[in-house]
Amino acid sequence: MSIRVKQVTVTAVLILLAGLIAWPKIAPHITSDQQTADFGPSTLRVEGVVIEPEPLDNTIYISGTIEANEAVELRSEMAGKVTGIFFEEGSRITAGELLLKINDSELQAERRRTEFQLNLAEQREARQSRLLERGGISRQEYDVTANEVNTLRASLDLIDARIEKSEIRAPFDGRIGLKFISKGSFISSDTRIATLNDIDRIKINFSVPERYSTQVQPGDQINFQVQGVDSQFTGRVYALEPRIERETRTLRMRAISDNPEHVLLPGAFANIELILESTEDALMIPTISVIPGFEGQTVFIYRDGQVDEVEVELGVRTDEAVQIIRGVAPGDTVLTTGLLQVRPGMSVDLTSVTRFTDR
Repeated sequence: MSIRVKQVTVTAVLILLAGLIAWPKIAPHITSDQQTADFGPSTLRVEGVVIEPEPLDNTIYISGTIEANEAVELRSEMAGKVTGIFFEEGSRITAGELLLKINDSELQAERRRTEFQLNLAEQREARQSRLLERGGISRQEYDVTANEVNTLRASLDLIDARIEKSEIRAPFDGRIGLKFISKGSFISSDTRIATLNDIDRIKINFSVPERYSTQVQPGDQINFQVQGVDSQFTGRVYALEPRIERETRTLRMRAISDNPEHVLLPGAFANIELILESTEDALMIPTISVIPGFEGQTVFIYRDGQVDEVEVELGVRTDEAVQIIRGVAPGDTVLTTGLLQVRPGMSVDLTSVTRFTDR
């Protein structure tokens, strides 16, 4: 090694030693602003929300079908020729109103013949009753005549029942639909005549998942909408199927709603909101604030400039929030940013805080 190289090496070592000796005297003169500029902020900036009680409806969203309060497909109990149709398609019908008549001429003739036979038998029974009182005939002879009278009366009742089947009357108030027969048609019990629907009130059939079966009961309110109608309607659950459907693992139920304007028609598809439970003072926080863990969920709370981690129990979830049943209290500030950087006991700078109920 040359003498010149040795001199350069010694010079570099001396400069380094001088710098190390002088550093303790120079460091105190470096300002805090310079340190911040060189090494970044020393306190993490975070944002949070203040929790305040608010009303909460535990609601599930399901679909259902609109049904008439009462509905029947009109058919005849007997076969025969239609002699009269007494309704207009789409008209309002009252209970007991005559809708259709089937030819009953043979039955009417049979009835008149039976009436004649009954009149004669009753007259004979009256004479024999007087003779029996005087001992003019035996009790057995009188009983034969009395039995004939009773048999003819029963035959007359049977004919009247058959005549009644030749008339179709409305079983309840409602609106009748389109007719499928004409006067002069020959119909049987398989012939569809028309439909009659009571839509002054409508029923809504729907099902809920099995996990909600214990939370639903008669009297629960539903809100629903149907396509083509802008209004929202309300109804009340009034009946539940007493078993879970094995194939779908759902519970079937039925609600009822008034329909005075007849805008809700049977067969329509309904989008339903079923309110399971209402809470007046629920504590809600943003869903993003919940930290899932192996043993449960936690949230970070801002207290006196530091971060505190608390375990929470969750309740109802909505699109952007979750109910906290246990772990936080009204007035607590829950962090919404910096959740991956903060640690329990860490000092933070809360730069923004809002009320979550103002969302």
